[in-house]
Amino acid sequence: MRTTVTLAVSDSVREKQFTAAGSCVVGRSLDCDLRIGDGDKRISRRHCLIEVDPPEARVRDLGSRNGTRVNGVAINGEQRLLHGDEIGIGDTVLRVSVGFTGYKIVRRLGQGSQGVVHLAKDLVSGSLVAVKTLWGEQSVDQQARTAFLREIENSRALRHPNVLEFHGAGAGGSAFLLASEYCAGGSLADLVTGQGGRLPVERAVPILSQVLDGLAYAHQAPVPWGNGLVHRDVKPHNIFLAGTTEEPVAKIGDFGLAKAFDRAGLSGHTRTGALGGSVAFMPRAQVVNYKYAKPEVDVWAAAATLYWTLTGETPRTFPRGEDPVTVVLTDPVVPIRERDPAIPARLAEVLDAALLDPPPIRTAAELAGALRAAQGQGDRA
Repeated sequence: MRTTVTLAVSDSVREKQFTAAGSCVVGRSLDCDLRIGDGDKRISRRHCLIEVDPPEARVRDLGSRNGTRVNGVAINGEQRLLHGDEIGIGDTVLRVSVGFTGYKIVRRLGQGSQGVVHLAKDLVSGSLVAVKTLWGEQSVDQQARTAFLREIENSRALRHPNVLEFHGAGAGGSAFLLASEYCAGGSLADLVTGQGGRLPVERAVPILSQVLDGLAYAHQAPVPWGNGLVHRDVKPHNIFLAGTTEEPVAKIGDFGLAKAFDRAGLSGHTRTGALGGSVAFMPRAQVVNYKYAKPEVDVWAAAATLYWTLTGETPRTFPRGEDPVTVVLTDPVVPIRERDPAIPARLAEVLDAALLDPPPIRTAAELAGALRAAQGQGDRA
């Protein structure tokens, strides 16, 4: 997937487009790469520097008298630029556009510490896709890029109704790009939050049963660089919902992404940093041996996700100020009926067993079958 970054001057038809790495000094001086503001004394001769390596772009003020603004806020040091950002320099505004070959960006869907997700339109099919840009700590060498894209090809080969479909991938600078199927229903985390923090059994179990169906397929699916994939980051934010409100279709997103991104060698990520905010949904075995996780870690994580979906709490309690990795290594899982006594007894037995370390339930198909059987037994105590 090729990318471009375009800087458009608001008061003219001028623009500067980057299809490869480059830089641009902006100011009033005749020797500036992008000369603006002739007669505007609030713009310095060499006002700011914009460095680009598509899809990435950053701006740095060059000690100008009146400063440089991004979206109306004065910057301090260097700042990353995103599609749609506006750089204010005196009375002039530079609009930043990031383009993806074959797609037109519609709007931003969300942004986090590691990247940003845009809704985009496929210019050939007309379908909507989600384009995720992930940021590394520094430029990633070609060997690491190749390794990342190769691993993503494994994920792209997956074809199952309960696995989010990848459409394409690319890399530039320290950024990685992923285009995937768009689910208008948002994530399971969004749904649970919107429903007051938990879902009833009759809604939650079918969703997680579908997730387990997708995992059972992926754990044994033939892929270009091996046989079977482990997700390693199953959690509510990575489960997306298509279909209708009455009959949602659950799809596991970012399959293999955690592993691929970890192997790309992101600078500054310790073991704890690599685990990130997902540790609450990880079994002890995965924390101990993160790089070589086996399919059963996904099964445990799916059970933990159902636990959270039903109760609004994670299986382990993480006291404020305590190291979460230490909690996983030392503390037991809280039985689910201690969180909510109304959980049906048979369902509670299945989940409590699935969340042991190590669990007696080790395959996605086995847990899916146990959950469906338990739900069929209703509220029998």
